[in-house]
Amino acid sequence: MRNLAHKAVTAIFFVSIAVGLYFAVPYVFANRYNSTNFAEEAAKQEVEDSIISELVETKKVSHIETPEVVKGLYMSSWVAGTTDFRDSMIEIIDTTEVNAVVIDVKDSTGRISFATNDPYLTEIGASENRIRDVDGLIELLHSKGIYVIARIAVFQDPYLVKEWPSEAVKKSSDKSIAWGDRKGMHWIDAGSTKVWDYNVAVGKEAYNRGFDELNFDYIRFPSDGNMKDIYYPVSEGLVKADVMRSFFEHLNSSFEEEGIPISADIFGMTTTNTDDLNIGQILEDAVRNFDYVSPMVYPSHYPATWNGFANPAANPYEVIKLSMQGAVDRTIAIGEDINKLRPWLQDFNMGATYTPSMVREQIDATEDLGIDSWLLWDPANTYTKAALNE
Repeated sequence: MRNLAHKAVTAIFFVSIAVGLYFAVPYVFANRYNSTNFAEEAAKQEVEDSIISELVETKKVSHIETPEVVKGLYMSSWVAGTTDFRDSMIEIIDTTEVNAVVIDVKDSTGRISFATNDPYLTEIGASENRIRDVDGLIELLHSKGIYVIARIAVFQDPYLVKEWPSEAVKKSSDKSIAWGDRKGMHWIDAGSTKVWDYNVAVGKEAYNRGFDELNFDYIRFPSDGNMKDIYYPVSEGLVKADVMRSFFEHLNSSFEEEGIPISADIFGMTTTNTDDLNIGQILEDAVRNFDYVSPMVYPSHYPATWNGFANPAANPYEVIKLSMQGAVDRTIAIGEDINKLRPWLQDFNMGATYTPSMVREQIDATEDLGIDSWLLWDPANTYTKAALNE
């Protein structure tokens, strides 16, 4: 991280000089209209405008190249916007093997976590500006050599359901947008190309602000709720796996030419199931279309008796080893590099109380398979530092 930090600090130094030049301009706005020489004032204004324009052009957004090994922590938008809390996470990254952070740009509420510059996004109005200093935060992280990943929740989007009800998953009984999953959350039809393009725009906004990689989550059809009373206004009658494959291909083509790294979060059981789990996700389709794929192989999310375990959550090493072995074998079988695999691991209590050793066992299982990259998830953002190498 230190070599990357040196480059980032150098870039920030030159930007600081440019900003300093602007404030050193002797044509102070407060005194402008004391002069009666309007021609002179107009000339001064032209000089100021020229300097400001030049500063805008010279302040280029920098990016960190994807490290060969990525070890990251998830950070919610609320934490990213709370200085003390996020600083405690940054301290963990500074002092351990972790070198990356995944920050919510659009979470499952559908709200974008900072004020957008793109007029199209601004008009839709999803911004909630939770991270008021997002540009400064990214500069700070880059100065420390930290790789910054933007998490974008796609089809679970209650905000967009209200804005674009024609694209929403509906109840088949009355065609209303009242359908919700078991948590009451509303979904967009995964076949909506209008929504595809919207999320591409969110991704490009994030990249243009300095995020180094775009991570797409909730890229599936709903998995629970009243599935007997569900209607898809766009993709009704289509094969779900075909719909999702087309969406994956759309993301690939939208970002590949610009060289923007993209990654996908997929269900953990896609590594061992060869069907689409009725949500449209097939591992091979994701691996072919994304730079990196993150199966969410949280041991607590596997059903009782899975592979003979009475409680999979209590057997973190074995569950990760079995599930990710499937991912490794299938990735190799289609001629892709296993370095594309970057699993989400569990650092929260569910099904069992997760001790530092249990968190570490998951990392060990991943690395024992030859996969060096991983991400840790804790919805509360309170990570087990004792499980990480310093």
